[in-house]
Amino acid sequence: MIKLVVGLGNPGLQYQRTRHNAGFLFLDDLVAANSGAQWLVNRQFFGEISAFSYCGERVVAIKPGTFMNKSGQAVGVIASFYKIKPEEILVVHDELELPVGHVKMKFGGGHAGHNGLRDIIARIGSADFYRLRIGIGRPQVGSVADYVLSKPSLEEQQALGFLSGSMLAEVKLLLMADISVFNQRFS
Repeated sequence: MIKLVVGLGNPGLQYQRTRHNAGFLFLDDLVAANSGAQWLVNRQFFGEISAFSYCGERVVAIKPGTFMNKSGQAVGVIASFYKIKPEEILVVHDELELPVGHVKMKFGGGHAGHNGLRDIIARIGSADFYRLRIGIGRPQVGSVADYVLSKPSLEEQQALGFLSGSMLAEVKLLLMADISVFNQRFS
């Protein structure tokens, strides 16, 4: 079972609702859906944390307070503190290679150029963790950096909002890391 859910994004108001913050946005919805759960800033863990109970087990959620390329700092500290193994971690992040509104779950693999994943792998010394890849699509024109750091169109926001709601209805599949059934439901 997943014991640590990490949402990737960048801190600061200018990044708050950007494509690159898809992980933060999903975690906000996940925490809000669990009554009584709140976000608390925790300097020791380099981010905002929340905890809730699922099937009698504590699940910790974290939004690193560092920029994306230093996300592993928070993940390493909190995983060590709570003695969470890499295979008990789910990292939620934006994915250029999936169309907007599509999602895939996987276990392990490389970072595929994603700086947040790269830093997490380096800091925890393993790539053997779960990833929830939220599709943001590739830009038609212009730079990838400008695209990921910009806000999605209204149509894209609606697709991502619907996707988030649908995934929350299937939170058991996420937290139990049932990849095959999750991917079948969201293919």
